[in-house]
Amino acid sequence: MKKTFSILCISTILIFSNLTINSCGSREDTVSCFPNNPINVTLNLNLPAYNNLNYDGGWIYVNEQQSGTRGLIIVRAGDLFKAYDRNAPHICPDANTTLEVKDNISILCPKDNTRWILRTGQPESGAKTSLPPKTYPFNYDPATKNLNIYY
Repeated sequence: MKKTFSILCISTILIFSNLTINSCGSREDTVSCFPNNPINVTLNLNLPAYNNLNYDGGWIYVNEQQSGTRGLIIVRAGDLFKAYDRNAPHICPDANTTLEVKDNISILCPKDNTRWILRTGQPESGAKTSLPPKTYPFNYDPATKNLNIYY
């Protein structure tokens, strides 16, 4: 009885540890192998590097620490912002699945040429998925021009 209990406890601990260590979780808004990394980025839009975000339609790449596995695409859409993960939401990550901005109007997955509208994240016609790029919540303080993206 004691031996069975020990084996059961060890098995439970190993299974739980494996689930905890695995960074890919099941999500409704992405494929199940999408990386689950912490996002915590604060941008001061007074700084020249982030000046594009002071204008409607402006966008930048963010590759700072705690900006996901491949970084973020931040877009200003009127008074709001969109913070997109650069991992393709519909394909398990590999060397050709880092999203990029094309012609200042689209987001492109180079692996299968799926495109999304930059301002909204909506799939363009002919897209190979109905999933939009993964987005993250934000707080913006217009008085200080500090933009915080988190997850």
